[in-house]
Amino acid sequence: MPTLHDLVSYCDTRTNRAAFKDYPGALNGLQFSNNGKVTKIGAAVDAGVIPFQKAITEKVDFLIVHHGMFWDMPRPITGPVYERFTTLMAGNCAVYSSHLPLDAHTEIGNNALLAKQLSLKPSRGFIPNEGGDIGLITENTLSREELKLRLQKHYTHVTAIEYGSSTPKEIAICSGSGSSALPIAIASGADTLITGELREEHFNLAQEAKLNLYLCGHYATEVHAVKALAEELAKKFSIPWTFISTENPL
Repeated sequence: MPTLHDLVSYCDTRTNRAAFKDYPGALNGLQFSNNGKVTKIGAAVDAGVIPFQKAITEKVDFLIVHHGMFWDMPRPITGPVYERFTTLMAGNCAVYSSHLPLDAHTEIGNNALLAKQLSLKPSRGFIPNEGGDIGLITENTLSREELKLRLQKHYTHVTAIEYGSSTPKEIAICSGSGSSALPIAIASGADTLITGELREEHFNLAQEAKLNLYLCGHYATEVHAVKALAEELAKKFSIPWTFISTENPL
């Protein structure tokens, strides 16, 4: 039976955790410990009382999340925050969080896996960050219609805003929130961005700057990497894993 230390060490190395600069609340790495043993791995996009309860019902004792426990901290350990802690302690469930390292990873990252899902070939990174580029730019020969059809095959809610090239030469991909990625994508020469969500004013920008924007959901575009890391861990340490879905429509 693998130990908690075994899994944490593997995740730290595989994600290159120590090299990445991230948001202050990300706190990548082991965020909550258990008794030191692991029998089942879980993967979830978000930390929270409901994902924790679902994980423990599934007998998960090592949960990998993309958005960790401390985004909105510091807060008093009362109410829902207290419930998070007590739920994990009662269920002996450890939590490991990996945010930007699991967006940027060239093999098991959200953006790399989204590109693979659409059969798009990566050409270079964008959105520079300490530790590695977060976003991905791919080569493209697909028409906008074919690209949209491929997205709709994999994502329940696809918002297509199409004012750019009918057959873009390159496609920028940034899972989750694309607001800060959009100006960098434009500066790189790409007129097409696939992301999770944008702000209202970006519709006007798309019209004026002649862009194609495809919004597929913040949550939906960030399920890939936690699943991939959990599956890889499960194979390496010969223990089961499961995905903890919260059916988040946003």
